[in-house]
Amino acid sequence: MTDTQLGPEFSLLVRCCRWNFAKAQSPSPPELPPELDWNGVVTLARRHRVQGLVWNALAQHADRLPSHAKEALSSEARSIAATNLAIAAECRELHRLFGQASLPMLFIKGLTVGALAYRSPLLKMGWDIDLLIDPCDLPKSAKLLVDRGYVLRTPSDPTRIESWHGSSKESVWSRDDSLHIELHTRLADNKWLIPAIDVHSPRLSVEVAPSLSLPTLAEDLLVAYLAVHGASSAWFRLKWISDFAALLAGRTKEEIEQLYRRSQELGAARAMGQALLLADRLFDALKAAPELRAELARDRATRMLCSAALRMLANDSEPTERPLGTLPIHWTQLLLRPGLDFKLSELKRQGYSLFSQLVH
Repeated sequence: MTDTQLGPEFSLLVRCCRWNFAKAQSPSPPELPPELDWNGVVTLARRHRVQGLVWNALAQHADRLPSHAKEALSSEARSIAATNLAIAAECRELHRLFGQASLPMLFIKGLTVGALAYRSPLLKMGWDIDLLIDPCDLPKSAKLLVDRGYVLRTPSDPTRIESWHGSSKESVWSRDDSLHIELHTRLADNKWLIPAIDVHSPRLSVEVAPSLSLPTLAEDLLVAYLAVHGASSAWFRLKWISDFAALLAGRTKEEIEQLYRRSQELGAARAMGQALLLADRLFDALKAAPELRAELARDRATRMLCSAALRMLANDSEPTERPLGTLPIHWTQLLLRPGLDFKLSELKRQGYSLFSQLVH
């Protein structure tokens, strides 16, 4: 897929995201190409949930932006930052409460990834808190959330939560319709992917705000997880591959290759290859590792996965808003790991997931 097919508006979003990388090399804001469709820029920024990052990169060009685009991006950036401050305060309390209850937990994605990836982490859009717990601690963790005022949304029947977690990786909770938690007992939809990464894996403490540090996965595990997470939705949002690419920025050839080899030991399989090729296509992430780029490109399935993800990113609407829009997500999931056994397990998982949604 060429830059023309991606469009100048999407390409500008990519450059804005890259400008925000914590290890970005150039402090100059992205140049504005002529004759941009600014309505398209705002619409795409919302679709890919990167309004805060886009505004942060373009604020120095504020006098050159149309007033409607400037107002939309700046106001939404402020809203994103305010939401993240509220999430940070809630994360502080959750960390304290889980610690008091001696329940191990990790924060995944969200603020911890934002702090590692971007210079201004509060501008990375998020709407929920992702918690990883031990499956054995599910009843106690659920009670802690209920005592905190959270209501179980998915599944809707609290008596089904343990059976639900037997086949699904997370349950969804909310409080006052403003705070949302995804409670994970594992990190991948399919148990064949990254099976060894859990709440007891090596961890990293990340400062997400002054005087607030939260535990997350060690960076090699985090990179493998983000690859699998993005692949599970065929990378249809720019913010996911931007997060991933930001964690690779500034790394040497040896470090990137080590992350890839480590991901294969952890069971990320082709999800990591897809992520690396996609990040390279958009952010030049493999510039320092051309041999790895060539190695990954030799695998036809990995190339297909990357091309499918690019097509998903190029769409100006969510997959669920288009007829058969989620079909690429389902067929690409079958390619994430070689072998017939994996494909059969994935078909079974998808079938059961569809049945559970219909019943729910």
